Amino acid sequence: MASPEGTISGSSTPQQNSSSDQEEMLQLTQERKRKRMESNRESARRSRMRKQKHLDDLMAEVARLRNENNDLITQNNLTSQLYLRMEAENSVLVAQVAELSSRLQSLNDIINSINYSNDVFGAEEFYPSSGFTAAADCFMTNPWSSPNLSQPIMASAEMFQY
Repeated sequence: MASPEGTISGSSTPQQNSSSDQEEMLQLTQERKRKRMESNRESARRSRMRKQKHLDDLMAEVARLRNENNDLITQNNLTSQLYLRMEAENSVLVAQVAELSSRLQSLNDIINSINYSNDVFGAEEFYPSSGFTAAADCFMTNPWSSPNLSQPIMASAEMFQY
């Protein structure tokens, strides 16, 4: 038969083993918990660093886009000023073209009138080999060389009576 001491001592050894196993399990659990906490802290730190880097990158992108936007606004303003200047110059040139076209038309009308009067009065009969037209051309290009300038201008006495 078994003595009560053997049972007690036999039962106390498993209790010691189980308490030591429990302590080891508790230490192991606490160690795992501590490692998990450290790992979570490190992961959170890396996450914060990634977020901060992303925020810094976005801020740099905002600054770059603002600079680019300012450059585009400046370029647009310069282009608008250049466009307005070119438009003004174009208006001046269009006005000059119209004025010169009008002057050319007037000169062509004068030439046609002279040619018509030459044909009507038969100037070619009196001035062969187009000498009269050469004189007319000279008169048109140099109005001070008019053939009538050498004749005196006569005024009647009646003109001066008021």
